[in-house]
Amino acid sequence: MLYHIALPLLTLVGSALGSLLPTKRATVCNGNAALCSRSYGNTTFMGAHDSFAFSDDPLALARDQEVDIPTQLGLGVRLLQAQAHLNDGVIHFCHTSCDLFDGGAVLDYLTTVKTWLDANPSEVLTLLFTNPEGLSIPDVWAPAFEQSGIASLAYTPSMNPMPQSAWPTLGSMIDAGTRVVVFLDAGADGSDGGVVPYILPEFTMIWETPFSVTDASFPCSVDRIDGSPADHMYLINHSLNIDIFGIIISDPEQAGTTNGVASILANANGCVPLSQGNRLPSFVLLDFVNIGAGLQAVNQLNGLA
Repeated sequence: MLYHIALPLLTLVGSALGSLLPTKRATVCNGNAALCSRSYGNTTFMGAHDSFAFSDDPLALARDQEVDIPTQLGLGVRLLQAQAHLNDGVIHFCHTSCDLFDGGAVLDYLTTVKTWLDANPSEVLTLLFTNPEGLSIPDVWAPAFEQSGIASLAYTPSMNPMPQSAWPTLGSMIDAGTRVVVFLDAGADGSDGGVVPYILPEFTMIWETPFSVTDASFPCSVDRIDGSPADHMYLINHSLNIDIFGIIISDPEQAGTTNGVASILANANGCVPLSQGNRLPSFVLLDFVNIGAGLQAVNQLNGLA
C-alpha cells in the first residue's frame, strides 16, 4: 500500500517543483547562439526557389534544384518557396503546370518538412508559397497544414500586417513553439474566400525584387509590394536564368558564380538603399542551393562570419 500512496505524492511534488523551475530558453537558434536575440525581421535567411522541383537529371530543364527537401534544409536553407496547382482535385506543388513538373501533393511535402522540424527543434523556418489559381485558403490550403502538423508550429502575428520592426526574436519563437512562418502571395488577405490566421499575405509584409532575371549583375528594384518599403522585410530573387527563344529556364552552369559570396553580397548591398532604412534583405532566394556558397554569404549578411 505504501507504493500506491507514494507514487501520486511524488507526482504532485515533481509537478510543483517543475512549476518553480525557470522556463527553458533557446540557447542556439538556426545554428548560432547569436541569432537567438535577433529579431526575425532583422535576420537574413537563405531560401530555395521552387524547392519541390528537384532532380539530378541535367536533362530535366524544369528543375530549379538538384537535391531534395531534407538535403536543402541540411545545407542551411531556412525559406522554402513553392508554387501550387490543383491536380485531379488535389493540391500539388507544380512548376507552372503539373504537366511540366509535378512535385507531388502539398500534404506529402509538408509532412516531410514536419519530420525535419521535429528532428531540429531549434530552427525557425519560413514557408513562402504562391497561389496562382486563387485556391481557397481555409478549404484547400489549411487542411494540408493541419493534417501534416505544421499548423501546430505556425506563428500568428500580433498584428496583420506585421511591421518589419515588430517581429519577435528567433529565440522567443522557438521557446513558444511557433517557429514556422507561412506566407502566401495571393488570397491570404481573405480576397479568395476566407482567412486562416497563420497563413499570412506576403506583399503587405515582404517586397520582392524582379524574378526570372537574365542579367548577372542583378540590378535591384522593387518589383512586387503592397504598401511602402519602409515597414516591409524584403526578398531578393538571386537566381540567374537563360532566355532560349523566349523560354526562361534556370542556369545551372553559372550557379557556382551566381551563388557565390561576391554575387550575393553585391545584389544584397545594391538593394539596401531601396529598403528606406538601410536594411539588408530578409531572404535570399536561390536556385541550385547545393552549388556555390549561399550559406557563407548569408552568414556574412548576418554578421556571423
